[in-house]
Amino acid sequence: MDDDRPEVLLTGLLFYDIVLTGLGGPPTPGEEIWTTGMGCGPGGIANLAVAASRFGLRTCLATVFGDDFYGAHCHEVLAGQEGVDLALSRTAPGWPTPVTVALAEGHDRALVTHGQEPPYSQDVLLGDPPEARTALVHLEAEPRGWLAKAAANGTRIFADVGWDPTREWSADLLEQLALCHAFLPNESEAMAYTRTGTAAAALGALAELVPVAVVTRGADGAIAVDQSTGEYAEVPALAGDVLDATGAGDVFGASFVAASLGGWPLVERLRFAVLAAGLSVRRHGGALAAPGWYGVERWWRSLDDPELKRAYGFLADRIPADVGPPVRYAPVTPPAPRS
Repeated sequence: MDDDRPEVLLTGLLFYDIVLTGLGGPPTPGEEIWTTGMGCGPGGIANLAVAASRFGLRTCLATVFGDDFYGAHCHEVLAGQEGVDLALSRTAPGWPTPVTVALAEGHDRALVTHGQEPPYSQDVLLGDPPEARTALVHLEAEPRGWLAKAAANGTRIFADVGWDPTREWSADLLEQLALCHAFLPNESEAMAYTRTGTAAAALGALAELVPVAVVTRGADGAIAVDQSTGEYAEVPALAGDVLDATGAGDVFGASFVAASLGGWPLVERLRFAVLAAGLSVRRHGGALAAPGWYGVERWWRSLDDPELKRAYGFLADRIPADVGPPVRYAPVTPPAPRS
């Protein structure tokens, strides 16, 4: 098989994110609140793309860009700055790039979004998807045709799922796990879809449906089972202040894929993903908060906690000699439009 094939294949909706932090509380009608922090940049599916690319993975993204300032800026950041392959992406004339304003407070955030359905579906963008080592996908109630094609050509599918606004949590969605290698929902989603009352029970139910099951638990870390190796792992979250949780789950997923491609033991895969997500919440935004190897290496070198040194000792043999240039975090103001 061609060794130059993409290591990560992605498709989904792109957003331009504006993240406001330092809120004393949510605004009420008629009230104006001044915040102490702001960041902006690509969001949505870009969170996964940047997080994967910053770990040196050949990343191919199929998405739709609007022909407006926001779309042009996101395209430039992804292709020019982050090295993401956009050959399967399209720019849609007259279609506005979706914009999300995130109000980050504590360990969570509230979102307000303006956007429209893109003019090209995932199946149109991908057609017959290229052979890739892995694909990172958000499962939806309506199965995507390209997913079965990708699984059939040998692509390993790593999936998560979003919040169900209908609150029906249809178990039919879990039928798509037959195509997947790994499933990485958060605790609330996992319990809702499996009709269980604890994260551990949800993990047990999911482990019967997919080779690798992971349940993320926010401030309580993550738990996972790898049925192919018989491994079980449970790791705590990385302690520290949370500036902005936007995209942390995506950073977790991309990091877990990076470690999986390296063939690491399950506990190392899980610790690495928890670490990367924990570092990302210390910065503004989703995509541009991803630490990459540069951020992980800086954290490792600055570490003086003996317990963490032991827990993450495997990084001494995992961090590459060349961690790449310093990552660029989210700017605090949008760049000026080109004349």
